[in-house]
Amino acid sequence: MGLKQELDAFKAQFVQTAPAGRFALYTAKIEELRQSFARDNAITEGDIAPDFSLPDAKGGSVTLSALLAQGPTVITFYRGGWCPYCNIQLRAYQAILPQIAAAGASLVAISPQAPDRTLSTAETNALTFHVLSDLENRVARSFGLVYSLPEEIRAALRSVNKALPEINGDDSWELPVPSTYVVTGNGRVTLAHIDVDYTQRLEPEEILAALRSRKAA
Repeated sequence: MGLKQELDAFKAQFVQTAPAGRFALYTAKIEELRQSFARDNAITEGDIAPDFSLPDAKGGSVTLSALLAQGPTVITFYRGGWCPYCNIQLRAYQAILPQIAAAGASLVAISPQAPDRTLSTAETNALTFHVLSDLENRVARSFGLVYSLPEEIRAALRSVNKALPEINGDDSWELPVPSTYVVTGNGRVTLAHIDVDYTQRLEPEEILAALRSRKAA
């Protein structure tokens, strides 16, 4: 099953099992965000990716410029390990990690979770690539991806024990729009996938195609 099929299957199950009105609420808020999100302010294809240094799940530090010195880097911003769509995506990217490495590239995943939550996400999903903690969304903000959750969504998350202040360690209720980038060794973004609909993610094959295209050139 491909990533899209797995995401769609989970969504279909959620529609059947979610509390009354929950799916409609989430759908409505996605559409509101689609109208309000400043997409033009986000880093996109042709831009230079902002450099960053973030802690990883093992207590080390990962710097984008150091990764780029070794080759292209795939950067994916996800909401957190509490998000089932994110976990499905991360596992799908783990599955293609050998092909990413064969293309001379590396992969990092970034969320605003506190480091202990990041470690849990990496362990639960058996991730062997860099999983980084972006406290207060500083790096996501430099990429132009951050938005604040509306009160209705905050209440819904509280009701299922997913209150972001406890997960992220700050009271902002901010998240990055799920986004995936392919960045070349000189820092130039060659692929940018930014979608306010968190149930949709970039297909693994598109990442590999972008890396192969760069290598062929």
